Amino acid sequence: MITALLAAHFLVTTYEWTYKPAPGPIVNPLKGWAPYVGEGSQIQQPYSMVYFNVKWNELEPQDGVYKFDEWEKKTWDIPAAKGKLVVFRVNMDYPTEKTGVPQWLIDEGLKMTPYTDYGGGKSPDYSDPRLQKALLKFIKALGARYNSNPRVAFIQVGLLGFWGEWHTWPRTELFASDDFQKQVLDTMTKAFPDKKLMARNPSGVAGSYTNLGFHDDMIPQDTVGSEDWKFLPGILAHNLGANWKQYPRGGEMVPFASKQYMVDEYSTTLKAVQDVHFTWIGPYCPALENIESDTFKSNCRQLIRTMGYQFSLTKASAQIDGKNLAFRIEGTNDGVAPFYYPWTVRFALLDNQDHVAAQADSTIDIRKWLPGNFRANGSVSFATKPGKYRLALGVIDPYNRVPDVEFANQIDKIDGWQTLGQVQIKP
Repeated sequence: MITALLAAHFLVTTYEWTYKPAPGPIVNPLKGWAPYVGEGSQIQQPYSMVYFNVKWNELEPQDGVYKFDEWEKKTWDIPAAKGKLVVFRVNMDYPTEKTGVPQWLIDEGLKMTPYTDYGGGKSPDYSDPRLQKALLKFIKALGARYNSNPRVAFIQVGLLGFWGEWHTWPRTELFASDDFQKQVLDTMTKAFPDKKLMARNPSGVAGSYTNLGFHDDMIPQDTVGSEDWKFLPGILAHNLGANWKQYPRGGEMVPFASKQYMVDEYSTTLKAVQDVHFTWIGPYCPALENIESDTFKSNCRQLIRTMGYQFSLTKASAQIDGKNLAFRIEGTNDGVAPFYYPWTVRFALLDNQDHVAAQADSTIDIRKWLPGNFRANGSVSFATKPGKYRLALGVIDPYNRVPDVEFANQIDKIDGWQTLGQVQIKP
């Protein structure tokens, strides 16, 4: 229950509240499952993000002609993706599938080397100046399209190597030079200054960049352990152990192994999420499996609550002088990672019908709420008539334009607003 203490001094009214924790929500933005939602997928659990792979030649079928609108309508607009934030990766060499290299580049004479590994495919000549120039130009167009798009959650660097995972092992001779890898990463980071980019791992050139997140596509089998090729040891070897505080980590569970890693070997999965500070899992993830097991379902709920952030308030106070309100909030982030984007933290006054009578943006930087305790203070002003209201807090999703982060508390939650307590605005 919320308790309130009221005192009046020099026309300033002070309110104080305390809050009890509650089980965290199963779905919150920018965390949890990011499932594949294409043909044949059936999603069995709540999710806030969707994942898409797309080929370069689908987005640029002709030199300088981009089909971003067509791709979005075909994928982003399907019912299973409606209202969800998007994670995506562009590739040009996906084993077992037709090439993603634009045909117009191939027609110009770009060498394509056949290989039989992983079911076979054709690897482009990454040293060809025509490919290099075209790819860097494409990256700039991609950034112009999606850097400011509020629906885009995270972008995997992709593009080079098998599956866009920055290797052609065991055919290492087919891969891009260090110099071209650096050109790609430099162009990507410049094209997406406002998005969180995620590389497959810090091996090679990517390990020298401190402004990238990383994705492990074999969670948890290849995540932790003593072997230097595994995901976390590779991160630590490049002195990037703490970069999760600013740059996200996510990735895919071992395909079709949800029962194994959410029931039989769940402790391994939980440890991987905790040690690596994972925020999301996809495109293959447990949400794609219909497993009738109480243990499976319970472990899924626990893992979702552990991934990423999980905010819980402990206490709050407000001092009101006319229509000016000075606030202080305290709480905990019980997840393993922060919130990675500067979404607006807004305060609102709700009337007796729970309608928003007034609202005002704070200067709180939610990205600073790392795992552990947090506190924030500041002031806002409301333009509304005198009366009794409920003070509420909301973290505004810039895509859906509504408060969309649920806190793990025993409080009333109204249309995304987290209610703090009763206040009175005086004349």
